[in-house]
Amino acid sequence: MSEILDARLLASVFITLFVIMDPPGTVPIFLGLTGSMTRKQRNKAAWQAVAVALGVIVSFALFGQSILSYMHISLAALQASGGLLLLLVAMELLTGKMEEAQASANDKVNVALVPLGTPLLAGPGAIVATMVFVKQSDGSAADWVAIALAVVAVHVCLWLAMRFANVIHRVLKDSGVILVTRIAGLLLAAIAVQLIADAVTAFVHAA
Repeated sequence: MSEILDARLLASVFITLFVIMDPPGTVPIFLGLTGSMTRKQRNKAAWQAVAVALGVIVSFALFGQSILSYMHISLAALQASGGLLLLLVAMELLTGKMEEAQASANDKVNVALVPLGTPLLAGPGAIVATMVFVKQSDGSAADWVAIALAVVAVHVCLWLAMRFANVIHRVLKDSGVILVTRIAGLLLAAIAVQLIADAVTAFVHAA
């Protein structure tokens, strides 16, 4: 069995990405970003966000190190930029501007892609963790299968969390969603600041 699948590596990758991407924690932020959407639109946004996140994670797992090296971008720079973008989104959630933006009839503006798909779900932490696991693996088929299954399993958990956010929305009603949105903005701001702080620390150590 170990020749086909490395169960220990699978569990390690799954637990690490689950903690970083935090499917339960995405629910309030998802509700905040999609508060003015219909149930059908929210369901569509859920699978679009997961598809984008999976695409980003897989792309960086396969080509991430080459891309960053070619563009002379450090992992700390990627982390800092992701933190700044999340901080902007957090400010919109806290001030209510996100709800106003959703009221526009421009269907081309899709929060499921940015910031939900990336950098919220497929953020610097998840990207870096995946790249590290790929780099540390011995390149065997068992390792690749374990990493692939773990990544897919975490994204299934993300989809389930956002898919059933509709149930939470029906319970909370619009006023409850607004409250959750403000809380989500505060939490997202804290996440963003932590990402930026970690990036600054990495820059200082590298100097």
